[in-house]
Amino acid sequence: MKPIMEVAGLIGVEEEELELYGRYKAKLSPSLWNRVKANGDGKLVLVTAMSPTPAGEGKTLTTIGLAQALNAIGHQTVAALREPSLGPCFGMKGGATGSGKAQIVPAEDINLHFTGDLHAITSAHNLLAAMIDNHIFQGNALQLNPQRIVWKRAMDMNDRGLRSMVTGLGDGNGVVREGGFLITTASEVMAVLCLSEGIGDLKERLGRIIIGYNQVGEAVTASQLGAVQAMTILLKDAIKPNLVQTLEGTPVIVHGGPFANIAHGCSSVIGTRLALKLGEIVVTEAGFGADLGAEKFMDIKCRQAELNPAAAVLVVTVKALKYNGGAAKDKLHEPGMQELADGLANMKRHAENLKKFGVPVVVAVNHFADDRPEEVERVLAECRALHVPAAVSKVWAQGSAGGRELAEALVKLLGEEDSSYRPLYDLETDIRSKIGTIVREIYRGAEVSYSPSALRSLTDIERLGYGNLPVCMAKTQYSFSDQPRLLGAPEGFTVQVREISLSAGAGFAVVQTGSIMTMPGLPQSPAAEHMSIDEDGRISGLF
Repeated sequence: MKPIMEVAGLIGVEEEELELYGRYKAKLSPSLWNRVKANGDGKLVLVTAMSPTPAGEGKTLTTIGLAQALNAIGHQTVAALREPSLGPCFGMKGGATGSGKAQIVPAEDINLHFTGDLHAITSAHNLLAAMIDNHIFQGNALQLNPQRIVWKRAMDMNDRGLRSMVTGLGDGNGVVREGGFLITTASEVMAVLCLSEGIGDLKERLGRIIIGYNQVGEAVTASQLGAVQAMTILLKDAIKPNLVQTLEGTPVIVHGGPFANIAHGCSSVIGTRLALKLGEIVVTEAGFGADLGAEKFMDIKCRQAELNPAAAVLVVTVKALKYNGGAAKDKLHEPGMQELADGLANMKRHAENLKKFGVPVVVAVNHFADDRPEEVERVLAECRALHVPAAVSKVWAQGSAGGRELAEALVKLLGEEDSSYRPLYDLETDIRSKIGTIVREIYRGAEVSYSPSALRSLTDIERLGYGNLPVCMAKTQYSFSDQPRLLGAPEGFTVQVREISLSAGAGFAVVQTGSIMTMPGLPQSPAAEHMSIDEDGRISGLF
């Protein structure tokens, strides 16, 4: 690894604009933005993927490797990524810093406590929760209805036992009421921080957070509770973007970490805007498949921040395509041209959807060592039939050298095809119409069914004047539908909307579908069981 001051120098960041966290990671001072904000913007490239599978697609890996390759062929590039959550690290997914020769480092630090951002977000979230219960206990001047408190607590770990709970039990411990936890990545405080433009905007957004409703049905906010200043104090360092590097020394801004299946799935606006002032090309990513992260990137982040994406990279793998075509998980290494052909419908659907946003698309075929040449060629042939450029990416094995073909294809696309980015729907349409548009246009479903609770929430949202907000769909990542086992490119299904909640501070309505949970559980054999640390502090099993 290079000293972080050396990495910063590659993009014109001066020593006094860094707040060092050791030799290899730093926060970027607000003074840097003040100096570079008048600069022109680089080109913003989104890396997204087909529907995820147990075989893994390598979206973050591709983002890192592509950024390295672009630098290697002479285009000053900065990557902008989300911060990992401890939930997946100790659960099913493992670390989120890439792998092979396409990693960001120091990987162990980034995957664990990093610079403390997620801990600060958790603390600010739970401070608000504590102040709510204390306010009720101390006399409840705001006349909060204990049965209509909508603010849960948060924890950056998968723990299904905390999804639903009762608080206030025991003498002197407050009002007994139902509550629960969500994972920090689903916290509105996380979304607020990632969508804020600075401390002032952060305060305003925190103040708009709706914590519950009073006895006559009026919304009560964090501002009314007097919590905003203290929450901002806890977030004063977390709002500053973090600078690290790839194995090849490419600068990477890592900041914010909302999940895309239960939140909006994009790294911070502050980090992305800063990267655009420092690089000729900025490569960012949005979580899970393009039906989730990319849709929210286009309809929420880019719209709110007035960003103009220049292109999208759609990551696919032969194994994932076979899986979506019906191949069993333990048979993906075996020949399966028919399953591959059937699974290509998933790639086609995602490519078509991305074009609906007016953004040029290139397909990255993330290569595995046991991929057969005829399988790879079949994928490339399908891309040619779709008139979508494609390139094989071997960044895991070869780093920037293995991403050169993809980098050159992207640069060619950027030079030949202009973006005409547009969101999928107008904000003036009501919440129900926006949900229907996403279901029909992106998921290709036929109908939307609403629970009685969701319909009551819709009525409240419109009554409070928030009907013009975008929607953030909470849905399984494994399928275009809300049914995890409905793979490939299904059509004509009905999406079940279970609940709709208002994130007034973040500026969107969260739509929970199917059986999606905002607090995940650990798998049967969590990654935590396979980790170890020796007497010298060396960790194994984290990735």
